[in-house]
Amino acid sequence: RPMNIAEVIPQDDYSLYIRTDDGRSGVFDVTPYLDAEAFAPLKDKREFLLIRNGKYFVEWGCGADLSSDTILALWKPVS
Repeated sequence: RPMNIAEVIPQDDYSLYIRTDDGRSGVFDVTPYLDAEAFAPLKDKREFLLIRNGKYFVEWGCGADLSSDTILALWKPVS
């Protein structure tokens, strides 16, 4: 089943702390995406902090988004 994001907390280093509904947690680094056109507005820290949790994705007001599949494939698990 798809990962359901229970909580997402933007960090100062342009990473996201993510906790899933089944108790897993990890950190996803957004910096490799910031040079892509859709993600460029997130270089403004105020924009980056305005993240919305869509449960199966996260998105920002500028239209950038990340699916839970992408996050799960590339995050660094934490305990």
